[in-house]
Amino acid sequence: MTRSSLDRDWFLEPGARIRVVDTTLRDGEQTAGVVFSNEEKLKIAAYLDQIGVDQIEAGIPVMGGFEKDCIKQIVDMGLKASIMAWNRAVIADIKESIECGVDAVAISISTSDIHIQHKLQTTREDVLARMSDAVKFAKDKGLYVSVNAEDASRSSIEFLTEFALIGKHAGADRLRFCDTVGILNPLTTFRYIRTLVDAVGLEIEMHTHNDFGMATANALSGIYAGASYVGVTVNGLGERAGNACLQEVIMGLKYLMQVDSDYNTTLFREVAEFVAQASGRPLPVSKPIVGSNIFAHESGIHGDGVLKNPLTYEVFSPEEVGLERQIVIGKHSGSAAIRSKFVNEYGLELPDPIIQEVLQRARQKSIDLKRSLFDKELMVIYEELMKEKE
Repeated sequence: MTRSSLDRDWFLEPGARIRVVDTTLRDGEQTAGVVFSNEEKLKIAAYLDQIGVDQIEAGIPVMGGFEKDCIKQIVDMGLKASIMAWNRAVIADIKESIECGVDAVAISISTSDIHIQHKLQTTREDVLARMSDAVKFAKDKGLYVSVNAEDASRSSIEFLTEFALIGKHAGADRLRFCDTVGILNPLTTFRYIRTLVDAVGLEIEMHTHNDFGMATANALSGIYAGASYVGVTVNGLGERAGNACLQEVIMGLKYLMQVDSDYNTTLFREVAEFVAQASGRPLPVSKPIVGSNIFAHESGIHGDGVLKNPLTYEVFSPEEVGLERQIVIGKHSGSAAIRSKFVNEYGLELPDPIIQEVLQRARQKSIDLKRSLFDKELMVIYEELMKEKE
């Protein structure tokens, strides 16, 4: 295989534009036990627009009541993002979406045999007819249409191709490929999406779930294969193990795939904290991209490297995602961290022998407490040492 062939088959074209579709307000809120107030949903929508996501899936109008009212309010906010509503392949659902004033609709129906036989209790032919009729109706009303293949990853590739082609013929603008139960891996994802891209010629959105911890990897793999849209949620919120995480996907696009990005990533930590609080799902300290430990360094080797040049152990700066670097003092700390801590935070230039004594006592204290030390505890160690030497 030649180098040019590798470039064409495995890497995005220069200047490729990947559009981000956020479904925190729909799929994210479908997380068991999660309920957003309308005020919270409006604030999340505003945050998403400030970040610069291309499309916000705002909810399910056919639910009526507060849900429908909230979608109308989001539409009336005058955001730059496209506002999409989710629908079954039912014309009555689409009419409810039209009443909300959205500019785009997702029309969803299952394409796997297990869903068709056991959930819908119908036939493939009926699925195609329902989908086609719904898409035509929505297009006649001037809406942008994403036709959603639910459980696409467990569907026959031949039927999925037929589904996509009929959706395209009916006027659909894109196909949402749903890995509904998260059973793909990056290699199988690539094969599925490349086959569809080559066979159908319709824009594809990746919608991946995290049941095996691969949602972000599968989303990026689909983009490598030719998908031009990617569905995400803040913090990876979503049913069961969640969806592909907005923060991970955008930073992955920028740093792992070198895709030009004009998203405002400095809001990532702030938005993560708000959604975590609103959803009642605490943000893990080790959460990729936005966890508080992502830029916390304790190991002596790591701390020394970061103090000399942050790029030794950081791919991007903490400020880029709204965080701050932390040099943590604990069992694994080194002398460079002690010296930096006292100079930069306390204005004290300690001689090497004192640094070594403080370090040994700090390590022992950390072992005794089974955690890293607070700044006040470190200062107490120093003050006690100085008294002993008087």
